[in-house]
Amino acid sequence: MKKIIHIDMDAFFASVEQRDNPELRGKPIAVGGSSERGVVAAASYEARKFGVRSAMSSFKAKQICPQLIFVKHRFDVYKKVSSQIMEIFKSYTDFVEPLSLDEAYLDVTENNFGMKSATLIAQEIRVKIFEKTQLTASAGISFNKFLSLKVSIAILIQYEFKKSLFLFKFQYLFLILVITQGDKQITV
Repeated sequence: MKKIIHIDMDAFFASVEQRDNPELRGKPIAVGGSSERGVVAAASYEARKFGVRSAMSSFKAKQICPQLIFVKHRFDVYKKVSSQIMEIFKSYTDFVEPLSLDEAYLDVTENNFGMKSATLIAQEIRVKIFEKTQLTASAGISFNKFLSLKVSIAILIQYEFKKSLFLFKFQYLFLILVITQGDKQITV
């Protein structure tokens, strides 16, 4: 059976900005143009609590979150961080399918370390990403791209499970959702 991991960096552009500028940590920020005709490219989790989203007009974002801080994009920095992350992915498998600067599918069925558990691979990758970049990532695992993407989207939607790893397992035609947080594992 295939083992596909979908990894998506958490609020990538905004997280890079908060990492590089400690004064922005814990504050609602948006990467993008601040003019009335500007667009939000990324929003921090603090801004998302107010309803600020990517692709939203800057005018609307400022209306719903008056304390929103706009930060100009630094694509050269995002590309450099993305390269570091992709290096980590490629150390585990040759089958990396980047979708954007901050997300990719990894087929780890046959991986460079001979590891059998996609869950352990995803956990290791997330740790290595954090050690190298000080950024967090969400990972969804399944036997196909569609389900692995849906799992990682579910993680992004659930802020309280931001550092969780969701895994779909199919056993005896039942869908089992396993949530791993730290050393605790909950099966639903």
